[in-house]
Amino acid sequence: MNSLQPLFVSLKQAQVRLALENATAKNKALASVAAALDRDRALILTANARDVEKARDGGMKESLVDRLSLNDRRIDGIIEGVEVVIRQKDPVGMVRSGWTLPNGLLVEQVSVPLGVAAIIYESRPNVTVDCAALAYKAGCSILLRGSSSALESNRAIVAAIKSGLEAGGGIADAVALADLAADPENPGSRRDVDEILTARGWIDAVLPRGGKELIKRVVENARIPVIETGEGNCHIYVEPSADLDNAVEIIANAKLQRPGVCNAVETLLVKQETLAALMPLLVARLAGKAELRCDTASKAAALTEAKTTPTVIKDATEEDWETEFLDNILAVKTVGSCEEAIAHINRYGTKHSEAILTQDLRSAQRFRTEVDAACVYVNASTRFTDGGVFGFGAELGISTQKFHVRGPMGLEALTTIKYLINGSGQIRE
Repeated sequence: MNSLQPLFVSLKQAQVRLALENATAKNKALASVAAALDRDRALILTANARDVEKARDGGMKESLVDRLSLNDRRIDGIIEGVEVVIRQKDPVGMVRSGWTLPNGLLVEQVSVPLGVAAIIYESRPNVTVDCAALAYKAGCSILLRGSSSALESNRAIVAAIKSGLEAGGGIADAVALADLAADPENPGSRRDVDEILTARGWIDAVLPRGGKELIKRVVENARIPVIETGEGNCHIYVEPSADLDNAVEIIANAKLQRPGVCNAVETLLVKQETLAALMPLLVARLAGKAELRCDTASKAAALTEAKTTPTVIKDATEEDWETEFLDNILAVKTVGSCEEAIAHINRYGTKHSEAILTQDLRSAQRFRTEVDAACVYVNASTRFTDGGVFGFGAELGISTQKFHVRGPMGLEALTTIKYLINGSGQIRE
């Protein structure tokens, strides 16, 4: 079995040099990366087509194949994300705060690179570029460990990134692909993951980005700091005062636009008095597009319309409330109050993205205050939780933890602080 140790050493050495680069040099290198991605798009798309074909042959469901797939439009979006990162202010060296102590010492709190980061992620080859661009701009080296399903895509993308960095006078060794190299004879092995998780002194932080099992594996086995990104068991709660026609469109968008992503809605909570008016509209809107898994009351209201539409309606189980389906499946539960909806979300949610649809300002404010999640919406789709949408250009993932960073993670997520203290001969008595 090969070791990733040479990569750890190379990344560490590259980060020391990258931390000294100014914003102009980093932006020039990233602009060259964007050009290389555009230049090599045919190679990237060909590699991605091989991954997609292999995934379909292996029985991967289409919502997850969609996460894996690239096309010209998506590559344009990836390149645009790099360009947004270039335009953003360099956080390194930014003075966050400063003050003078009574003894005359000047204390400044300054942003500095986090160091060497590793990200362990599933499918989505766009993550490879997003994380590499953000890390480079933040002065961090990054080790990318994608899944075997996206291996060919990631190889082609990282080759383009490194080529672009070299052409732009950048530090190509600051970006590395684990490439499953810890066990080349068994590409499905996760021995390299275990090596990353125990790389104390080499990797400063690891970010898991994927499903429940991946995140659990990283959190439970890591001996290095973890920035946890949670799965997305997201909810939408509908009250009687909501504009129901608009509510149906919001729900459909949150469920159908890209069902295989972490900010798609998985459970709909409906206040009892809203069922009779909402469910027939929703069944008609989702007819032939999504399966509903309903509790007794919502099923009864849904069946009044389902008799004339090809909507699959099943009885919900307790397991459904805690499941991130990543598919065209929507669980529906009846609640008696906003308080009950909040309690359900705080019990079953993953602290990702939650929404309330209402015109009641008191309910909206209570929901915003009491729901424990990184992003809380009023009268909007949960699908907006995204670093690109929030103006970060790209994102490392959606942090669901409560320290350092939370929600979509951009450049500042890869910085930490250093205190700089200037004196004039002071000594402590």
